[in-house]
Amino acid sequence: MLKTDVTDEELMLSFRAGDARAFETLVARHRTPVFNFILRLTGQRARAEDLLQETWLKVVRGAQDWQPKARFTTWVYTIARNLCVDSARKESYRKADSLDAPVAAGGDGDGRALGEALPDIGGTSPDRGAYNRRLRPLIEAALQSLPEEQREVFLLREYSGIPFKEIADVTGVPENTVKSRMRYALEGLRRKLAELGVDGDMAEERTALG
Repeated sequence: MLKTDVTDEELMLSFRAGDARAFETLVARHRTPVFNFILRLTGQRARAEDLLQETWLKVVRGAQDWQPKARFTTWVYTIARNLCVDSARKESYRKADSLDAPVAAGGDGDGRALGEALPDIGGTSPDRGAYNRRLRPLIEAALQSLPEEQREVFLLREYSGIPFKEIADVTGVPENTVKSRMRYALEGLRRKLAELGVDGDMAEERTALG
């Protein structure tokens, strides 16, 4: 059995040495947050699922060349982000599905908005959970209104908990630029949430909704 306190980097080294269980542990740890990042960045569930699979395939294929010079999370989010960018370029002629649109056939199949189909992060009280379910589609709509470069920074920082320095590595821009994009993202989210009827105090609190 693998210890739960083994680092991602140690798991990658074990996987590179031939331990398939190490890879399974990495997937178990990071599949959901990476998927949510891709889904919120692309706005399309089927596309996000395909890109998630491509992400893990690239991890497998790149394992022998991987070196623990940076955190595993930086590497895997860089892979996921670059795949999203490449996919958006290839499919720029298609209109991305709104997170407020019903999930397409072959998805969850229950007619929920895509934003509502996203897993909750963390535990909440029943009252708080009900409030979050009402607010979640508004948060997702506000996120989709952001320019892509601001949205990806916000998602990496607030949803995935990645430090600004590592986000700079993921996105390939200076750390100060990352911080500026985060500031603009927060301002844009608050403005959009106000337009959607969320009052200022709630907008301030829930722009960091996980």
